[in-house]
Amino acid sequence: MVSTISRAGFLRGQFQPQGTALRPPWAIPETDFTEQCSRTLDCAAACPEDIIVKGRSGFPEISFTGGECTFCGECVAACRTNALGPLLDRNGRKLPPWNLEPSISSACLSTNGIVCRVCPEKCDARAIRFEHPAGHGKPAIDPDACTGCGACIAPCPVGAITLSPRQRDNLQTGAA
Repeated sequence: MVSTISRAGFLRGQFQPQGTALRPPWAIPETDFTEQCSRTLDCAAACPEDIIVKGRSGFPEISFTGGECTFCGECVAACRTNALGPLLDRNGRKLPPWNLEPSISSACLSTNGIVCRVCPEKCDARAIRFEHPAGHGKPAIDPDACTGCGACIAPCPVGAITLSPRQRDNLQTGAA
């Protein structure tokens, strides 16, 4: 895998790629985003859930510590530079807001024998479930069902759940 840094990162002396920040929904690719975003944080001011915060170098980032994304699109409507958007494709279908992958670390209480069922209770998409009805063992995640809303993150008492950009392509490949 080849890592790249943005022109802005290069000009700031950031020669090593840093962890990719979680950008607001419908953000354009990172290199273009950092070139195009004006850092006015209009998107943050428009967010009714207050999950868009000022991040590294003043660019907006998502923080699920206080809530979840409802995918209302207010951030896109407020963005004057088109660093966010579009919401719809050419055929008028809503585009996915982002391509995030959920993961649960070994800090998970259920994985450590302590009954905790808060994550599946908060997941409206039903992407998190326990294979054992008693709530023991590591919860199973259906990454295809996960919307990336972040509803499970803040309630987790040990911060075991994270969302990060998918590292694998979701393109289906078949024999030609």
